[in-house]
Amino acid sequence: MLENHKTKLVLFDLDGTLIDTAPDFLTSLNNVLNKYGKKKVTAQEIRNHISEGSSKLIKFFFEINYEHEDFEKYKSDFLSEYKKNLNKKSKLFDGMPDLLNYLDEHSIMYGIVTNKFFEYTDPLVNSFPELKNIKIIICPDHVKTSKPDPEGILLACNKLNIKPEETIYLGDHPNDLRAGLSAGTKIIGCLYGYSLEKNSNELFDCHFVQEVSEIVSKID
Repeated sequence: MLENHKTKLVLFDLDGTLIDTAPDFLTSLNNVLNKYGKKKVTAQEIRNHISEGSSKLIKFFFEINYEHEDFEKYKSDFLSEYKKNLNKKSKLFDGMPDLLNYLDEHSIMYGIVTNKFFEYTDPLVNSFPELKNIKIIICPDHVKTSKPDPEGILLACNKLNIKPEETIYLGDHPNDLRAGLSAGTKIIGCLYGYSLEKNSNELFDCHFVQEVSEIVSKID
């Protein structure tokens, strides 16, 4: 007999939580760095910066500020390069297909609330047949204020007619957890992702997982 869950909806952050997008970010950034004669970076070097967005990637790895005369050129080149590469090497995190199957079997809806713009999110998500049952995708295009503001999570809940207290939000960045808390959902911190420190449990009173396989046991 299937377990009866209080949780009706699971919402995922995208990069570093649902999909490991680091390899395609790395390829794209290194192609642009190489184009301008800059030193290439390693997977480990880029990992902690992926969830910060493209502007911060350019600022950090080109070692320039936002006012630099070439900042917008570098950023535009990077985004163009990323659009070409966004589903070349990215993959679902290990254990994610099993988690999604579990949610399907227990009639728990799931969706995505991300700070990645829709023009990049949509083709990426559509490249994974395992994500065919995603019920909703909320991007910065759909809200006035992105995470850590709770607007996106609340919009997803509202559109699916699910209460925030019946929802779990999973993320790998402090801003994900802040957004979930502000929205009134339960939250799970994904330490297998890019941006949560090992001491995050001292900052947030919630469940943390080292692997995707641990998530099922946290769904009440």
